[in-house]
Amino acid sequence: MEIEVMKDILGENDTVASENAAFFAAKKIFVLNIMGSPGSGKTTLLERTLELLADKLRIGVIEGDLFTAKDAARIEKHGAPVVQINTAGGCHLNAAMIRKALGKMDTDNLDVIIIENVGNLVCPAEFNLGETAKAVVLSVTEGEDKPMKYPLMFKEAAAAVINKTDLLPYVNFDRAAAEHDIAVLNPGINIFGASCTAVEKDDGIEAWCMWIEENYRKVSENFSARQE
Repeated sequence: MEIEVMKDILGENDTVASENAAFFAAKKIFVLNIMGSPGSGKTTLLERTLELLADKLRIGVIEGDLFTAKDAARIEKHGAPVVQINTAGGCHLNAAMIRKALGKMDTDNLDVIIIENVGNLVCPAEFNLGETAKAVVLSVTEGEDKPMKYPLMFKEAAAAVINKTDLLPYVNFDRAAAEHDIAVLNPGINIFGASCTAVEKDDGIEAWCMWIEENYRKVSENFSARQE
């Protein structure tokens, strides 16, 4: 019985997610769903992304959190339009939440929407939001074993960011092993390193931002091709 209930929940979610995806495609918006553990550095990565792409893309943000609006307040300081979603204890965002949040955004004036999902390495990967792509953030402080322990998230993601690389000299993290395992789980995934707070040691933020730009262009070009 529990299995059938879960199927119903996922089925209903997928229906709304398909509607969201059609909406994003029609608006030519690239939508990125960023997932990862609490403390992996998702918000800091997002802040750096907004800084580097501010003059290139019009980016809106949807922030998912259990109870607070602290992350949204950080994003607002960068001038990006942001909508906060509080799940009241729920471990993930769902497609209906995203649809409701879109009603509070000026989507006609956005190129990209970045969704920061609730900090969790399990549930967010199971729920399609209608996004164009998923990305997972893995901090070096979490250990290189996480991809194999939580494979679905890495299998679902189009990009993986190994974050806080400036801490590598001080933690027991085998970066090569982590990248190997991620590539085994998902051979087509894009893997980036990132040092968001030690900018002088940044080894991946610019490449990550270029990936976002390229994906926005693909969305825009695909829409134009369908219209011809």
